[in-house]
Amino acid sequence: MPANTDTTNDAAHERAATPRGTETAAPRDARAGGGTPGRTATPNAEATPADKAAPAGPLTPNHDVTPNPHATPTHDVTPAEAVAPLLRGIAVLRGLTEADSGGTLSLSGLEKATGLARSTVDRVTATLARMGYVRLDGRDVTLAPRLMELGNAYLAALRLPALLSSRADALADELDESVSLAVGDRDGIRFIHQATRRRAMSLSFRIGDLLPAERTAPGPLFATEWSETDWHHWHTRRAADPEDHTFPAVPARDDTTRDHDFAHRTATAATDDYSLDDQLIEPGLVAVSVPVRDPGTGRVACVASVVSHTSRHTAEDLRTTLLPRLRSTVRSMENDLRAAPPPQPAAPRTGLATWTAASKHELGREFIESLARGLTVLTAFGEDRPALTLTEVAKATGLARATARRALITHQHAGLVTQTPAHTFALTPRVLSLGFPPLSRTSLPQIAQPHLTALADHVHESASLAVLADSGEEIQYTARASTGRVMSARVTVGTRLPARATSLGRVLLSLPEVRSQGYALVDEELEPGLRSIAVPVRDRTGRVVAAVNVAMHAARRTTRSCLTEILPALTRTAGHIEADLRVAGRFRQVPLT
Repeated sequence: MPANTDTTNDAAHERAATPRGTETAAPRDARAGGGTPGRTATPNAEATPADKAAPAGPLTPNHDVTPNPHATPTHDVTPAEAVAPLLRGIAVLRGLTEADSGGTLSLSGLEKATGLARSTVDRVTATLARMGYVRLDGRDVTLAPRLMELGNAYLAALRLPALLSSRADALADELDESVSLAVGDRDGIRFIHQATRRRAMSLSFRIGDLLPAERTAPGPLFATEWSETDWHHWHTRRAADPEDHTFPAVPARDDTTRDHDFAHRTATAATDDYSLDDQLIEPGLVAVSVPVRDPGTGRVACVASVVSHTSRHTAEDLRTTLLPRLRSTVRSMENDLRAAPPPQPAAPRTGLATWTAASKHELGREFIESLARGLTVLTAFGEDRPALTLTEVAKATGLARATARRALITHQHAGLVTQTPAHTFALTPRVLSLGFPPLSRTSLPQIAQPHLTALADHVHESASLAVLADSGEEIQYTARASTGRVMSARVTVGTRLPARATSLGRVLLSLPEVRSQGYALVDEELEPGLRSIAVPVRDRTGRVVAAVNVAMHAARRTTRSCLTEILPALTRTAGHIEADLRVAGRFRQVPLT
């Protein structure tokens, strides 16, 4: 199949189903954010001579490349070479991301949210499900943890979370207040790390959430570097959306009288090198922010903030009490950036998108290959690949240069990719708008539940997930999937049982026999007639953090059939949970309960 055949066919089938507003709507948060020293302005050291002699050039006609990584793109019309199915897939992912239900919509709800035809929604969601980016449950579509690999690619290329998050976490522990890191995203700010406190009145913002700059403490600090074009865009957006409906992470406002203060707050922030938020987002919420500057350029790489509630601190308290400690942490962060070694080069990535041809052959028209290829392009970037040439993108994905170029054109139009002055391409903070905010709050039980349900349906027995209780002597059930049998193991979530008497507990206690054989089988020790087998669930470091089991009545299966029939399916399920956990836990701590 020629490289662009699927794109052409998809466009022909769906030309009449373009989302409302796609042809004229300019992305509202498409600008590139901060980065590590020299990230967006340095030519790729591994660019080939051919790339340097014949650079890819502007992705779209008449779009000048600006050296400012915070520049505002001006895409008003969809480029002729953009991949329409890819734009529709992006629209579906954003519709799910912004859903009030936290990443779930019905198929008809997606149709309404995106303006796409129902047949198009069906094909897009079928393709995303094949990629593991969504789950289909009857008429509902839910974002799946694997989608976070797109946001992970941006965060890895940015490097700031990996280099600075431990400092933010330590400050949050020391102050017992929430601490966040944010980057600029056009005329807004987008969170790249959150260290929140668990209390009745706690911060609800998530990694990837976009906030209007003028209603935050970091906003004026980023605005000190805005161009006249940026300020013009901000005024245009404020006039078009006075209640901030285009920012679903914040409550709508009915008071616009503070807008005139933003320029003054920006001027003050430029002088003071910090900024305050005194209940601008909602009553009671206060914050103080300090810029973390790129040691190489002096520009704002990101902004660190301490966030509190007026029941604990007033805004003035934050300035006099917590600001000095925040400044000290920021100095340490800047030292960390200055001393950070370059990323270790990894083995070159190749053929990331070659799997799509087999899926197209298997599923036919229901699989939109151009959508799968286009999204896979985003995964070509990473810590040692923050900026890539067109040739490098094509090589990493296994796509023809023309196909890779059209995908990059589409992503630049959608605000997900920017072109650097060195004619390389880099991801922007807007990549985090593709599912990361709702998925960044996913717990291990939520990750495991669909896999447990599939396992229970497959073996026709109950399946459970459990963790070791704080005492170290009991297990606590955290997720369950049962069957419709008259007699089955019925244990509710939250139940605690003695660890040594259960297969789950023996796995979690890492007994020598379990470590050697990789599973634990308990035969009627907890209760006559109850037989169970369990395997460990490990996090990305290899540490056992939970266990998953299948429990049944002893009359239905012998111990040997447990090993030959149940164990293989159980091991595969644990592997699926671990794969999701590795993606979800790359830049955040996944709650185990």
